[in-house]
Amino acid sequence: MKRIIIIGATSGIGHEIAKLYVQKGWQVGIAGRRKDALVEFEAKAPTQIKIQQLDVTVGDAAEKLQELIDKLGGMDIFLLSSGVGSQNINLNADIELNTAKTNVEGFTRMVTSAFAYFKKEGGGHLAVISSIAGTKGLGSAPAYSATKRFQNTYIDALAQLARMEKLNIHFTDIRPGFVATALLKDRKYPFLMQAEQVAKCAVSALDKRKRVAVIDFRYAILVFFWRLIPRWVWERLAIRND
Repeated sequence: MKRIIIIGATSGIGHEIAKLYVQKGWQVGIAGRRKDALVEFEAKAPTQIKIQQLDVTVGDAAEKLQELIDKLGGMDIFLLSSGVGSQNINLNADIELNTAKTNVEGFTRMVTSAFAYFKKEGGGHLAVISSIAGTKGLGSAPAYSATKRFQNTYIDALAQLARMEKLNIHFTDIRPGFVATALLKDRKYPFLMQAEQVAKCAVSALDKRKRVAVIDFRYAILVFFWRLIPRWVWERLAIRND
């Protein structure tokens, strides 16, 4: 029986992906900070779903992940969908630091825990949801775009490390474009997608074990051209949604 654990499944993309794996008949372990949302989700399919309340920014998150693995009876896919982001044109330091705490510290804590588990068990599939925002520094959301770049690079490094150590661990970096979430409050970004759309593409990428999945093709084209823009031109662009 196939088993997936999704961290950050109480809302948004992670929640939609969890729903799809329940429909596929998988055993699904979900984790997040909101206990009420976890319990509500578990009630929809109690024979398939196991829950664990955890906060990736807290030191005991790795131990709680292991508790969830034990409840589920193992883990074939680990998916980290936990992250935060805010537009922060005024550069409020608290917002920037909170973003880094979740998207860097919390990310590192959970990904290294999953890597260690798969190394011990002889293999597995480690996946994360990052963002196309890691392609270039976005002036309207500095910490968000910088931490997403960190995540992209970290997974690249772990993939290389796994090959160096001859580990049977597969990696997938899912990079959505602009999704209708709290970060994009007034929905003025181009090609805005719904979480349900992104989830379907993400599940397809996981099934195919894609190494990097930019969702969708419109963003793949956008990212291609983003990479070609010289730094001196990029720094003169005003990319914001207000």
